[in-house]
Amino acid sequence: MEWIPIVFATFKVLVLGAGMFFAIKWHYDQGQKEREMDKRAVLRAGGKVAAVFVLSLLGLGLVTFAVARMLGLDLSIP
Repeated sequence: MEWIPIVFATFKVLVLGAGMFFAIKWHYDQGQKEREMDKRAVLRAGGKVAAVFVLSLLGLGLVTFAVARMLGLDLSIP
């Protein structure tokens, strides 16, 4: 059995695990520091993120549709 995949998979799990731990810890510490954050500001920021996500999803769908049409794929609904 090859040892390289075992070493790389173990390294990947350790690095991703450490990264997740420190990301969660940093976000928790930021939440404790900024308890007084305005709810309207949070909702406004969340709305902006959701709008950007929907617009990017729509753009990706349109680009995918255009490329599929350009390649001559059948896009009719049965």
